[in-house]
Amino acid sequence: MKKVLLSALILFSTASPFVMAGSKVSSDKSIVGQVETIKIHELGMDYKARIDTGAATTSINAYDIKVTGEDSNSDDMRDHLGSMVEFKTKNEDGKEATYKGKIIKVSKIRNAQGVERRYAVIMDLGWNGQHKAVAVNLRNRSKLDYKLLIGRNWLEGNYLVDVEKSDDDD
Repeated sequence: MKKVLLSALILFSTASPFVMAGSKVSSDKSIVGQVETIKIHELGMDYKARIDTGAATTSINAYDIKVTGEDSNSDDMRDHLGSMVEFKTKNEDGKEATYKGKIIKVSKIRNAQGVERRYAVIMDLGWNGQHKAVAVNLRNRSKLDYKLLIGRNWLEGNYLVDVEKSDDDD
């Protein structure tokens, strides 16, 4: 009997710091569902966004992408780093906007269609009154259900994903 009590006491005392630490970590983070309404502050528009923990970078519906600057005629997209890019975007409600921003990186993306390169700009994304500026890839998502895909670069450090949570729960 003493051995059982002693074993239980040892198990409880070693497990409780992990339980407490786990609870503390999650209480500092907001819970998002697999689909959330995200505001792009620069555009003044809301998007129904798909939360994708498999995507490293956030991606927005972008078309009519035009690079301006002295190297705008170069075929190598990496030559455009630091240049300005202008594009149009449309959310799932059909609301359209034009945005102009600085190209901060050129990403090499691997997907089912192969490998492609995409420009990225910094955008301020908001959810439930919280703001977070992240790199956003520019890709034509007009044929996809979600015009904004939220990647790990927006999630990391601030959010946990609960696939059972609904956007209406906010």
